[in-house]
Amino acid sequence: MCTYRTTVLDVRGSGKGAQGWFPVTRATVYLDHPVHAPYEHALNVDLLNPDLGAGARVALELDPASARALAESILSALAAAPAGLVAAELHEEP
Repeated sequence: MCTYRTTVLDVRGSGKGAQGWFPVTRATVYLDHPVHAPYEHALNVDLLNPDLGAGARVALELDPASARALAESILSALAAAPAGLVAAELHEEP
């Protein structure tokens, strides 16, 4: 069953698409039927820059176990950063 719950958030970073690197300004996360992955349901993550058009997009379709493992790995990497490193990065202006 699809949750139809979608989270959209502003982000700062870069993504690499078919045309090379581009600034990423938005992330969309939702659990739904994937377009390509061979699962009944997947956690779908779209990283994009709407100002640059449809080509400025990186999409992920992950099975739920892989999505959880990725989320835990991201949190673990941030927690393991030396004191002050992550906090300083979060407050930098683009």
